[in-house]
Amino acid sequence: MYRLSNSVIGFLNLFTLLASIPIIGAGLWMTRSSTTCESFLQTPLLVIGFIVLIISLAGFIGACFHVAWALWVYLVIMLLLIGALMGLTIFGFVVTSPGGGTAIPGRMYREYHLDSYSPWLKKRVLDPHYWMTIRSCILGSKTCDKIVLWTPFEYLTKDLTPIQSGCCKPPTSCNYAMTLAAQDPDCYRWNNAVAVLCYECESCKAGVLEDVRRSWHKLSVLNIVMVVVLIGIYSIGCCAFQNAKRAHTDYPYGHNRMSKVRPRWDFHWWRWLDDRRHQLY
Repeated sequence: MYRLSNSVIGFLNLFTLLASIPIIGAGLWMTRSSTTCESFLQTPLLVIGFIVLIISLAGFIGACFHVAWALWVYLVIMLLLIGALMGLTIFGFVVTSPGGGTAIPGRMYREYHLDSYSPWLKKRVLDPHYWMTIRSCILGSKTCDKIVLWTPFEYLTKDLTPIQSGCCKPPTSCNYAMTLAAQDPDCYRWNNAVAVLCYECESCKAGVLEDVRRSWHKLSVLNIVMVVVLIGIYSIGCCAFQNAKRAHTDYPYGHNRMSKVRPRWDFHWWRWLDDRRHQLY
């Protein structure tokens, strides 16, 4: 039964080793693709795939062949991975806690404002190079094509995604009949040309951040589950590491090699008395 931990670690790492192959393959395939949206994922996929491959290979070799140093490497990387996931989860909750949008009376959808989000996210989306990439991605996904033909009644009764709400229409507060009145600056950025719409509006950037915020919250929940699972696997790996070190001796589990015996304090005294008695008799 004491080898059960080695078997469990071996099977788990064989499974993750095989799973890392399609992950790396997907990342390599995306490097050959010219689609902008897919290029966002290629680097994370390659990094995750290679990390999983290295961890799984070290854990499989160490557990199945009782290689103590391989299991030591496996445990060190696992500990770093657990720490990184915990840090990423905490950072994600802190960064994405602001936001959520504003309800619009009489409408199913919400509208989003850039000032409602964390400075770190705002800095990213206000970078012109970064925004140009996101804008190209939104155009390529044809997100706005689904609602450009909506009737006013549909705008009143149907919901919109954050990106559709911010990028595909002007803010609800805009009143183009009152040209001299002060309005939201996004009202003047709006253009009904298909390639323009409100893609340069702050509401569009806020809609993108809201979409990122929702996705990041889901990812954070998944990270918490992953941390709990990894801590359990790490505990089993520690047992497998002890078994791998013990496998280098010829002694079964529960028996230790006696390397040194420390005598009692009166050992030498009784030995001297015994020697004197043999000399006298």
